[in-house]
Amino acid sequence: MSKRGVLLMNIGTPDHPTIESVRSYLREFLLDPDVIDIPYIIRQLLVRGIILRVRPKKIAPRYESIWMDEGSPLRVYSMRMAKKLENEISDIQFEVGMRYGNPSIKSALEKLRSEGVEELLLAPLFPHHAQATTESSIKEAFLQMSKISWSPKILELGHFEDDPGFILPLAESIRPYIDDETHLLFSYHGLPVSHIKRIDKSRNHCLKSESCCLKSTEANTLCYSHQCHKTSISVATELGLSENQWSLSFQSRLGPAKWLEPSTLSMVEKLAEERRKLVIASPAFLADGLETLEELEIEAREHFLDHGGSEFHVVKCLNDNSDWIRGLSGIIKSRFSSIQN
Repeated sequence: MSKRGVLLMNIGTPDHPTIESVRSYLREFLLDPDVIDIPYIIRQLLVRGIILRVRPKKIAPRYESIWMDEGSPLRVYSMRMAKKLENEISDIQFEVGMRYGNPSIKSALEKLRSEGVEELLLAPLFPHHAQATTESSIKEAFLQMSKISWSPKILELGHFEDDPGFILPLAESIRPYIDDETHLLFSYHGLPVSHIKRIDKSRNHCLKSESCCLKSTEANTLCYSHQCHKTSISVATELGLSENQWSLSFQSRLGPAKWLEPSTLSMVEKLAEERRKLVIASPAFLADGLETLEELEIEAREHFLDHGGSEFHVVKCLNDNSDWIRGLSGIIKSRFSSIQN
């Protein structure tokens, strides 16, 4: 039997909570055309001329506020996830590679090759498909395999937005914070509208109506927004929530482009003014990082309280939650077995 390995890919993080380290990370991240897909010259001017001069000074203290003793939370939790998965599936080698930053995808691939892996599962840790995350990570993995002249048999994890192995642990992580007076807000990472339109090859479905994301068609199979709605509906159904007990929003906007709506802060403000008890879950993130520990736990909380809200809770990401590790193990096993069968 071929030796199997899994490359767990996450978005990445600075090495240190310093201005220079944050600048280095953002340079690699924001110059990727899959992230900011505008003409090369304009992207260079925007990122190097504006963003890299201003944003690192603002973001470095935010990273410092969430930094753990072991390092960046995103890296710490991703590594813990890999270790627990190896304990759960002892005959598979797991390595973590960050799309931007360290440990790099190249270093992870070199470790897997050195261990004699012949059958490799590329596993971006993003439940929902997007050009800026899934596609960019897969593209980088193939590029680095080409550079190191390695050609194992390749499998891809794919998206798993409504897989029970993901939905059930997610719902159970939220359940303790829900009661009849609670409103649950699903906050997903934002995405430019242009990315959504591009995925619709028919040009006749995505963003053509308010309910387009609620219908499953061939046109929106890989639509990020549609998949986010599927996750939200699946979790809300599992929790037995009515339609007025939950909402969906998008956070982490960047640049002048038109982004998916509604924004998380606008929804937080609305719910605060309605004096609702608010719980926020962030299913697009499998490991806690800046977007959850600072943007939601600190910034969104302050916004909620400033607008008259009182009870507020952010549900931790699944991280290395034991139920989630078992769920992800099942998803991984099914991917290997489906190819073999």
